[in-house]
Amino acid sequence: METIPGESNNQLALTTPEAQPIKRRKKKSMVWEYFTIENVSAGCRRAYCKRCKQSFAYSTGSKVAGTSHLKRHIAKGTCRALLRGQGQDNNQFITPYNPKMGGSEPPKRRYRSPSSPFIPFDQDRCRHEIARMIIMHEYPLHIVEHPGFIAFVQNLQPQFDKMSFNTVQGDCVATYLREKQSLMNFIEGIPGRFCLTLDMWSSNQTLGYVFITGHFVDSGWKLHRRVFNVVMEPYPDSHSALSHAIAACLSDWSLEGKLFSLTFNHPLSEAGLENLRPLLCVKNPLILNGQLLIRNCIARTMSSMAKDVLGAGQEIIKKIRDSVKYVKMSESHDDKFIQVKNQLQVPSEKSLFLDNQTQWNTTYQMLAAASELKEVFDCLDTYDPDYKLAPSMEDWKLAETLCSFLKPLFDAASILTTTTLPTVITFFYEVWKIHVDLGRSITSEDPFISNLAKAMQEKIDKYWKDCSLVLAMAVVMDPRFKMKLVEFSFTKIYGEDAPTYIKT
Repeated sequence: METIPGESNNQLALTTPEAQPIKRRKKKSMVWEYFTIENVSAGCRRAYCKRCKQSFAYSTGSKVAGTSHLKRHIAKGTCRALLRGQGQDNNQFITPYNPKMGGSEPPKRRYRSPSSPFIPFDQDRCRHEIARMIIMHEYPLHIVEHPGFIAFVQNLQPQFDKMSFNTVQGDCVATYLREKQSLMNFIEGIPGRFCLTLDMWSSNQTLGYVFITGHFVDSGWKLHRRVFNVVMEPYPDSHSALSHAIAACLSDWSLEGKLFSLTFNHPLSEAGLENLRPLLCVKNPLILNGQLLIRNCIARTMSSMAKDVLGAGQEIIKKIRDSVKYVKMSESHDDKFIQVKNQLQVPSEKSLFLDNQTQWNTTYQMLAAASELKEVFDCLDTYDPDYKLAPSMEDWKLAETLCSFLKPLFDAASILTTTTLPTVITFFYEVWKIHVDLGRSITSEDPFISNLAKAMQEKIDKYWKDCSLVLAMAVVMDPRFKMKLVEFSFTKIYGEDAPTYIKT
């Protein structure tokens, strides 16, 4: 083909058949956002990276190299300019994401398809998600500086900037402030009052932390539970510790005049109570002059009663725990135990397990299971001469007595914790039942049973004295019961004095 003098190379390229615009389809690949095509010589064109200016083969004559090698240059992070964060439009770098792709090695080819969309990289969004991850799973803030975490993130996305402890701390605080503002906007429209529960935790530095949780019902009658504040108290045993925490919470969340009741899991002294009630009455007009204000925690009360039982039988509990440990700590011992159980044809379906000594309910379950299998323990030494820990018949009798005190507490705790949103009527009935059972035990001729029942009844009496009014109000408002259940229950508890309490 003859050339016309004076025409440039670009004009020459336009006259070739493969370069005619009307015959070329529009470039749709994502790589053309990062590459330009330049003519090097007649029939030869190369692709140049806009960032690092590195050139790549594109076409020679009628042969076209394609775009796969150009994608690898961008997507695999081999472009040094992109790694340094140089060049314009850096935040718009697009990386492919395929949630179904497995394996530790990245794919060699990445194509745009409905199953693998191209998602723009967003540094701020990634920082926000890391903060959420740390908050949700309670990871240490220093995780962002751990070498393993840094290597993992760099392999996922080389463009992601490393974060410092101070940065992620600021992001977590910012997340908290956003959530707090959202919750404040929500509770502004709550028509009813708020109930607060307070948990006191102590650190090994003897510092106290008051966790204040709010419970309220929205306009659609849906129950909500939100943690409002965590207040550090340097002197948790002081009479003003809880007063300061509550006052700070009410002011922080603008709850003055909206408070209904307070429930504590921490024993509140009389001096602390006298300090707290006047403080709240100043800015909070209370229902029934504050008669419903201070409440004790039923879980705390039952836990304290259970500790009385475990303390009274700690010696026998240790014997049984050691026997269970002997069986469960060796597979051969466990096999012999099962063999003896099968030969004796013991009907119990319970299995032995070691308790968590910080959770009284697991200790009860251990005692209950071992008591049903006491015959197996009594005969185990004939099959296993190394076993010399068998409790005596008196020990098993005492263990059964302990279980008789723990079972009502365990059953009540199971109902109140496993039932979805248990009603106040459920609390009323379970507390009343425990109270009546202890009343019968006090009349026992066995001094051990009688004395233990008296110690437990003192604590359930205190809870009943503080909470029976609000519990009874809920029962009366239930059209299924009205006053009938209150009259029946109070008669069983108070006897001849019942009419006075019923009238109240």
